[in-house]
Amino acid sequence: MRLLRLMALLQQRPDWAGQELAEELGVTSRTVRRDITRLRELGYSVDASAGREGGYRLHAGSVLPPLVLTDDESVILAVGLRVATLSGISDRSSAAVSAVAKLEGLLPRRLHARVEALAEDVVSLAGPAGDPADPSVLAALALACRRGEYVALDYTDAHGRTTRRDVAPLRVVHADRRWYLVAQDVRRDAWRTFRVDRVDAAEPLGGRVRFTDPPDPVALVAEAVTVAAYTWSARVRLELPHADAARRVPPTVGQLEPESATTTLLRIGAHDLDWLARYLVGLVCGLEVLEPPELVDALRRLGHHLQASGPAFGAVTDRSTPPRT
Repeated sequence: MRLLRLMALLQQRPDWAGQELAEELGVTSRTVRRDITRLRELGYSVDASAGREGGYRLHAGSVLPPLVLTDDESVILAVGLRVATLSGISDRSSAAVSAVAKLEGLLPRRLHARVEALAEDVVSLAGPAGDPADPSVLAALALACRRGEYVALDYTDAHGRTTRRDVAPLRVVHADRRWYLVAQDVRRDAWRTFRVDRVDAAEPLGGRVRFTDPPDPVALVAEAVTVAAYTWSARVRLELPHADAARRVPPTVGQLEPESATTTLLRIGAHDLDWLARYLVGLVCGLEVLEPPELVDALRRLGHHLQASGPAFGAVTDRSTPPRT
């Protein structure tokens, strides 16, 4: 059982100090060294680093060691693969279907019941599909982030230009039905977000990435999908407490900043100011446009249109059906 736990720990992250493994397993460092030797005797390649503490890494060899999953991890993985067969990360879901069949064929009966119960109580409402990402590229980028390894991208930008970008990957983030890679562009020495569906190839370059002051990857993607990608950028003061504003404005639509107990600042982008005016009115709260002034004009046009062509409400004459409460 301790060897299985040790295998699970080695698969969780690239590097472990010997003392860290000992604390996780509740044994001495000497016992960890002995268990590592037993794993090697069983055919698993575990690299060791020299030093006072010593460290270990599960070598990525030609033979894939068995994944060691907890009950909760197995259930979540099975349910997630079921979702992938319906809304997969690529146009083809055959790989997800095959993986579901393999995994559920190995699950013990007690976990089958949990998977079925969770799957029956979860309903997916399909929305607009994002551009499909190549699953092999997505997997390569996620692995590069996990290993802290430099990677070269063949990347096609929004204008259709394809360039090679050497990057230091930080995280892969899912937002607004798309996948994004947050990475430092080595040649430009700048942090960037890359849409994974625009990555044609990802080639590992080796080397170890060391970040001194990395940004918040979620905040960087939020900035990209809510403001930076649009023609117009707006700042609006909402007469709403921050908690109420957060319930009305999803993080993939706008960025919120609490200003006072009763007001919140919203940063939001759009290609069409008339659309943005309609969105703001739909929030049903008092608001003040801080910038741009053109948004004020769009709100005035919308107000005039609503006054001129507002809906007429007729009286209800059929009283046979009681009102809904």
